[in-house]
Amino acid sequence: MTLFYSGAATTGYVFGDWSVEASHAENAPAATFPWNHVAMNKGYDHASLRRGYEVYRQVCSTCHSIDLLCFRNLVGVTHTQEQAVALAKSFEVADGFDDTGEVFVRPGKLADKFPKPYPNAETARFANGGAIPPDLSLIVKMRGEGEDGPTGGPNYIFSLLTGFSTPPHGMSMMTGQHYNVYFDGGKIAMAPPLVHEGMEFEDGTIATESQMAKDVTTFLCWAGAPEHDNRKKVGLLAMAGAASSAFFLGYHKRWRWSFVRHRRVTWAE
Repeated sequence: MTLFYSGAATTGYVFGDWSVEASHAENAPAATFPWNHVAMNKGYDHASLRRGYEVYRQVCSTCHSIDLLCFRNLVGVTHTQEQAVALAKSFEVADGFDDTGEVFVRPGKLADKFPKPYPNAETARFANGGAIPPDLSLIVKMRGEGEDGPTGGPNYIFSLLTGFSTPPHGMSMMTGQHYNVYFDGGKIAMAPPLVHEGMEFEDGTIATESQMAKDVTTFLCWAGAPEHDNRKKVGLLAMAGAASSAFFLGYHKRWRWSFVRHRRVTWAE
């Protein structure tokens, strides 16, 4: 008996028509998708980054943290300076103790890191049935063989988010477990986080399950490598400079030594 992934139809909304077929193996391999930022001459889709941050803020941030990002990292990427300042101020940050020994709380600043959903690991474990939700700062790099790897990186994250389905016949599930065809063993403690049209995007994009999964995966790719676009720009400039230097140096060499190569030496008796 073969199990077909039920989310393939909605996934086609973003990436085209495709289907995933899984057997009784523990987990299915993730499909490969045409991510915009993988090409050498392309960067992140900033409209997708903006939507992806909203998905993280409204859905993922209730359980998962991003410890390596500060509010200032959003400036010029998903938010303007004023928007990022207003966003940071909407959070309260504990900043030491006052004269009475009470915790001093102030509005957030651009230099502050994203707030954590739980104060410590014990609270996170208690709230999630013994499982600690992983930090998402480097989740894309941790989960695969690279950005364009067939089984890892963003392909795995996207497939995992859209891979929830009914468990196959004969598989027993414990309380709090959910079946995901792409997760090792098929049993995952995280409930399906994305709901079709469960939120509204500011730009009017329809919030399908696959669209939200694609956008938040793009945002997590950026969270793990915010220098990605600048690195490519510097690399392309360096390659262009090296090619120009090689051309002019080659021309100079031919011009400078041409008389040596073409001269005729004779010996007078």
